[in-house]
Amino acid sequence: MDDLLGPPCPCGSDESYRTCCGPLHDGASQAASAEQLMRSRYSAFAVGDADYLFRTWHPRTRPADVTVDPRITWTGLQVIDTAAGGPDDDRGEVEFTACFESAGRPDSLHERSRFERRAGRWFYLDAVEQEDS
Repeated sequence: MDDLLGPPCPCGSDESYRTCCGPLHDGASQAASAEQLMRSRYSAFAVGDADYLFRTWHPRTRPADVTVDPRITWTGLQVIDTAAGGPDDDRGEVEFTACFESAGRPDSLHERSRFERRAGRWFYLDAVEQEDS
């Protein structure tokens, strides 16, 4: 998809970054669902946008400082399950596996993230790491 609209979005959609997660990162639009926020947060890790990660982390649970490790290369995202998190919900959960490389070695993070909507905006609340079976 590396055409006039730019490179493909890291979140794995069939859209370009410019039309998918880019507008969310730039503040031009807000995530419409918990899954869209989770995908945009994954993309923020992939492109190194720590400010977006901070802004979309629930104030009750976010750390004082959010950084992105430049030594990690995010290589793929698979959404496994979603529970609620739609336009009529105030809470939602998204289970996913995020693949990455660190020190030249492939690895993955399997997590079930919880999201909450405040004042019409979705925020990442916290996560429970999942054991791979």
